[in-house]
Amino acid sequence: MSAESASIIQKVWNYCNVLRDDGISYGDYVEQLTYLIFLKMADERTKPPFNQVARIPRGLDWQSLLQKDGDELEVHYRHLLEDLSKEKGIIGVIFRKSQNKIQDPAKLRRLIELINGEVWMGLDVDVKGDIYEGLLQKNAEDTKSGAGQYFTPRPLIKAIVEVMRPQPGMTINDPACGTGGFLLAAYAYLSDPKNFKLDVKQKKALNLSTFSGKDIVDNVVRLCVMNMFLHGIGGDESPIEVGDSLISDPGTRYDIVLTNPPFGKKSSITIVNEEGKADKETLIYERQDFWATTSNKQLNFLQHVKTLLKIQGKAAVVVPDNVLFEGGAGKTVRKKLLAECDVHTLLRLPTGLFYAQGVKANVLFFDRKPASEKPWTSKLWIYDLRTNTHFTLKTNSMVSEDLKDFVKCYNPQNRNDRQETERFKVFPYADIMKRDKVSLDIFWLKDDSIEDSANLPAPEILAREIADNLEAALEQFNGIYQELK
Repeated sequence: MSAESASIIQKVWNYCNVLRDDGISYGDYVEQLTYLIFLKMADERTKPPFNQVARIPRGLDWQSLLQKDGDELEVHYRHLLEDLSKEKGIIGVIFRKSQNKIQDPAKLRRLIELINGEVWMGLDVDVKGDIYEGLLQKNAEDTKSGAGQYFTPRPLIKAIVEVMRPQPGMTINDPACGTGGFLLAAYAYLSDPKNFKLDVKQKKALNLSTFSGKDIVDNVVRLCVMNMFLHGIGGDESPIEVGDSLISDPGTRYDIVLTNPPFGKKSSITIVNEEGKADKETLIYERQDFWATTSNKQLNFLQHVKTLLKIQGKAAVVVPDNVLFEGGAGKTVRKKLLAECDVHTLLRLPTGLFYAQGVKANVLFFDRKPASEKPWTSKLWIYDLRTNTHFTLKTNSMVSEDLKDFVKCYNPQNRNDRQETERFKVFPYADIMKRDKVSLDIFWLKDDSIEDSANLPAPEILAREIADNLEAALEQFNGIYQELK
């Protein structure tokens, strides 16, 4: 991140601390910034050297905010947000269900002046993107906001994109896109001149027809669309939709799907009966294209990703451990996936990577194949980054260097030429099929801390891991309890 980006992030973030005193959360603040920076950039586009036609209706634009003060400003801003939410295209998506959370007109005025002091269109695309990513990361770190569940660590995303090697002209989708981390990392990879020298036509396709995504949460889609807009992706129409990806097969097929579906085991909806009592009802998706009907959200997402892929399309999906070992529907999905796709690589992730606590996660890499009587998976390579590796979000967070060995072992240039190492082992299809429930939950390294008390991790890491294990167990018991009720 450049010094310019860091100083602007610090400036806008310092002002957030002023607003915190009024009870405004980080999430609310990033949301208000999104509205105001979008309006300021739209205003700058109408001036030299851009001289574009105004996309925001007169009277609802940036200039209309600058002309007002006091209570009149607060009232105008409220109406402006409401009116813009009814617009079509990208404007309607960004302002959908928008509300003013800054009730103090003086503080709203100060924030408008702060944004007005920067020429946003003059900043390099990467700088604008960096600023917004920095704000999203700070928002994710605010554990009370719960925003962390929509934020995948950027070094992990970068490594996944590096081994997937997207090519110009490919279509890339994320059905649980959160704030757009995977899509933006793929964009950075494709637009990097060290990787590709794109011509004008390819650049246009990269910006307008390469990326798409969906997320169920309005606020998150808003952040994602704004993030992509700041990076120069997407035209007048939003590349991201709001909605439940699992409801149905959208019909479109993609070359690459990269996704980290939301954690949380069961899908459920809350039903309120006539007496006003709330009851959680398990949500089961009945889909013809699914191999198994289940309320396990992650298993459903895995099946959905397979559907989204073109034949020979490639996927990388972050999945929790239960997807690797769960019986019943889990076993069915694993058997079918191994048979109908080439499930070639599994990366076992360490704890302490995600803001959602109690999560033990992995990345599953597979390619969709045409119909065949013989199973497509011949062997599964597993890289164990979990055993004897400990990260924390604050003091020892993951960096790109930590994934260098995985990228090297994966050998994206030629996946058929791989070498086993201490952390990277191969398991033939026949051996996997003999395992109980066709479990992919495989480890072989010795945990040093079990062997030698001198090698125990720091107390706070141990405490966090114990808490993670207890939370994961509690969630499973909770699921059983809900089904028995």
